[in-house]
Amino acid sequence: MEATEFQIGQRWVSHNDTALGLGIVTDISGRRVTLGFPAADEERTYAMDNAPLSRIIFQIGEEIETFDGERLTVRAVEEIAGLLMYHADAGGETLRKVSEVRLSSRVNFSAPHQRLFAGQFERNGAFRLRMATRQHQSRLRSSPVQGLIGARTRHLPHQVYIAHEVARRHAPRVLLADEVGLGKTIEAGLILHYQLHTGHASRVLVLVPDSLIHQWLVEMLRRFNLRFAIIDDSRYEAQLEDDSGAAGNPFEEAQLVICSQDFLTSDPQAREDAIAAGWDLLVVDEAHHLTWSPDEVSEEYRLGGSLAG
Repeated sequence: MEATEFQIGQRWVSHNDTALGLGIVTDISGRRVTLGFPAADEERTYAMDNAPLSRIIFQIGEEIETFDGERLTVRAVEEIAGLLMYHADAGGETLRKVSEVRLSSRVNFSAPHQRLFAGQFERNGAFRLRMATRQHQSRLRSSPVQGLIGARTRHLPHQVYIAHEVARRHAPRVLLADEVGLGKTIEAGLILHYQLHTGHASRVLVLVPDSLIHQWLVEMLRRFNLRFAIIDDSRYEAQLEDDSGAAGNPFEEAQLVICSQDFLTSDPQAREDAIAAGWDLLVVDEAHHLTWSPDEVSEEYRLGGSLAG
C-alpha cells in the first residue's frame, strides 16, 4: 500500500480480526498508520507496506448505519479530499450527505459478498480445509451410529440396540430395567451422549442416591468424556453466597449436573431452584425406590415428576 492511500478519517477493516469492527485512521506517521477501533475500544498501528487492512466502500443500494443508530440506503458515493461522502436516504426521504467519518463502527462482514467487496480473501488451503471438514461432518451426521460411537466401553449388542432405539426419539421417556450387571449406566450414558451430540439436549440433570454420585461423575467422564458438575448442599450454599444477595440460581451455573435425591427432597429451596432451572433431559438412577400408590406418593416420586415436567 502507498502512503497516499491513507487519509485521516478513512474507514478500514482488519483482515485478521473482523470482530474489531470498522476502524478509522487517526494518525499517519512516516511509514506507519494508526487506526482506532471504537467498537472494541482498541487502537492499533500498522506498517503501511504490509498492513492487513481493506478500505471499506459501501455500494449503491447497500445499507449504512450512522454512529447515532440511523439506518440509511446508499444512493450515490463521491470522494472529497480522500474521504467518502455517501448520499443516502431512509425509505424515500430527502437525500442527505453522510461522511464516512460518521459511520457506525459496529459492522458485520460475514456475508460472502461483503467479504468479497471488502477484499477479505483467504488462501485456497483454508477453503479446502473447511470443505473437507464439512464433508466429514456430513458423513458423520448421516451415519446410523452417530452419537453412539466414541465411548470408551465395549459395544455390547443389547446396549447399542436399546440406546439406538431410545436416543433417536425426540423426547424419550423410558424405564431401563435390565438385570443387575447388564450395564444400565452404560445404556443411559450412550443415550445421554447421543442426545447431547446431536443437539437434542443441552441441559441434563442426573438424580442419584448419595452413594452413587462420584461413581456417576467418574463413569461419565472416563467413558463418555462428559464433564458433569456435582451440586450438593455445600456447593449450593457457597454459590448462593457468591451471588452477594442477588437472586441467582446455582443450578443454572452448569449445563450437566449430578445431584443427590436426598439433598433435593430435604431442602425445599434447592428443590425449587432445581425445578426452576429447567432441563432438557432427566436421568433418575435407582428409580425403583421411587414409590407410588393411589394412597401414598413418595417425596422422591414427586420430585422426579416435578423435574421431568
